[in-house]
Amino acid sequence: MPGAFHALLPLKPKSKSKRRRIRSHPKDHAGDPSFHLKASASASPRDIGCLVEPLGNLFLAATPGANLRDAGLGALRPLPDDLLLDVLGLLPARDLAALSACSKAFYVVAAHDPLWRALVLDELGGAFDFAGTWRATYLAAASGGRGAHLIPPRALKIRGFYSDYLFQSWLCANMEMRHEWLARDNIERRRGVSVEQFIAEVEEPNRPVLLEGCIDGWPALQKWSREYLLEISAGKEFAVGPVSMTLERYFRYADNVQEERPLYLFDSKFAEKVPEMGRDYEVPVYFREDLFSVLGEERPDYRWVIIGPAGSGSSFHVDPNSTSAWNAIIKGSKKWVMFPPEVVPPGVHPSADGAEVTSPVSIMEWFMNFYGACKTWEKRPIECVCRAGEVVFVPNGWWHLVINLEESIAITQNYVSRRNLLNVLDFLKKPNASELVSGTKDRVNLHDKFCGAIEAAHPGMINQLQLEAQQKVAAWKKKASFWDSAADARSGGFKFSF
Repeated sequence: MPGAFHALLPLKPKSKSKRRRIRSHPKDHAGDPSFHLKASASASPRDIGCLVEPLGNLFLAATPGANLRDAGLGALRPLPDDLLLDVLGLLPARDLAALSACSKAFYVVAAHDPLWRALVLDELGGAFDFAGTWRATYLAAASGGRGAHLIPPRALKIRGFYSDYLFQSWLCANMEMRHEWLARDNIERRRGVSVEQFIAEVEEPNRPVLLEGCIDGWPALQKWSREYLLEISAGKEFAVGPVSMTLERYFRYADNVQEERPLYLFDSKFAEKVPEMGRDYEVPVYFREDLFSVLGEERPDYRWVIIGPAGSGSSFHVDPNSTSAWNAIIKGSKKWVMFPPEVVPPGVHPSADGAEVTSPVSIMEWFMNFYGACKTWEKRPIECVCRAGEVVFVPNGWWHLVINLEESIAITQNYVSRRNLLNVLDFLKKPNASELVSGTKDRVNLHDKFCGAIEAAHPGMINQLQLEAQQKVAAWKKKASFWDSAADARSGGFKFSF
C-alpha cells in the first residue's frame, strides 16, 4: 500500500486547468442543475476527491449495484458515512494510516482531508506549513520537513466508490458560486445620509442597510496590502479558528487551500497586538454611541479584524448579546444573506433556549441544498454583495450568513446604542445567560455590572427608555383597539380589519 504512510510518527508540537461541468442533483435546484468547478479543482496530483462519485452515478455504472464502499468496509458497512467519519475521527494518525491500508474502501475514507485537518490542528496548533492538503501537511510535519519524498505523486486510481456525503464535501470545496446565488441584491443602499436619518429610518425600524462612502477616509483602504500587514504584524499571532497563527503562515495557507470550510482569521485583539491597525480606521459616525464602552476593559469582545480566502465565511448566526453590528470591507467582496429575527433560515435549527444552533456543515452546502427554498417564501431574505469601501449594518436579532467571494479583509464591530439598550439588558438577564452571553469571562454578573455602569454614566437613561417603550406599546394597543371596535351596527356588524 502507499508508502506515504510507512513513516508516520507521532507529532511533537512545535514552539491553470480548463473549467469543467459536472452534473449533480441536490435539493431545490430550479433550472440547470449543473455546477462550474473552480479552475484549480483537481489540479493537484495529490487530490483524492476524484476517488468518490455521487451515489446516483451507481445506476449508470458498468456493474450497477457494485459499490466498492460496501465490499471494503467490513463490519463498519452499516454505518452512514457521517457517523463512520466521526468514528475515524477518534483515531490517532498512525491508526488512521494503518486503516487505509486494509482495503480500497478504507483508503478512500481514511484519506478524507477533514480528518487530517483535525489531527494537524490538534497536534500542531497554528505552527504548520500548509502543503496543499491536510494529509500532506501532516506527513511533512511528521517527517520533520524531510518527508516530501514520502508523499505519493498522486492518489491511487480507485473507481467504484459511491457516496453522496463524501462527494458533496469535495464538491462544496471545488465548485464556484452559481450566478443565481449572486444575482439577488435587494438591500437598501444609502449614501450621504445624516445620523438623524439613519436613526429614524434604519436603526429604529431595525432594518439592514448598505452604506456607501462613509469610510472613504480610512487609511486602511489604501495601506492594507499583504506586504504592509506582514511588516507591521511581524511575530504577532492572530486567532484563526481554534488556533493562533502568524499572518505569514496564514497567507501561505490561504494561497494553497481548497476545502469545504477554510480557516477564517477572526481576531478580537488585533488593535492591541498591532496598534497601527487600530489607528488605520475609525468608527463610522452612525455607530459612535456605544453604551457597552461604559464597562471599560470589562466590556465583552466587540471588534474584530476578519481575513479569509474565497469560500471562507460565517454560517447563519445571530450576533452575540443581542447587539447590532457593522461590517466594513477593506479588500475583496462578500455575499450576504439575512433573515429577520422572526424568520429562521431554512436548514437552520436553533434550540428552544437559543443556546445551540444546528446548521449545514458548510456555507456552500446551504446554498446547494436550501437557498432555492427561499424563492417561495413570503418573507424572502435581504441579500447583497458588499465590496471594498462599503459597510453593511446588521440590526440586532437578524440571522445572517456571509461568504467571501475572493480573498477579503474587513473590520466589524458590535455595539449597543440607546435604541437597542433594553433588548440587550433583557438578553443579559435571561435565566440561561451563563450559556448565551459571550465575549466576557463574567457572564453571570454582566447584566448587573452593565446596569450600574449605565446609571453612573447616564443617570435615568434606563428608566426613561423603559417609559418610552411602555408609551409606544400603549399607543399601539389603543390604535388597535379603536380599529377593532370601528363597526357600524346598522351595516350588519361590518368592521375594519387589518
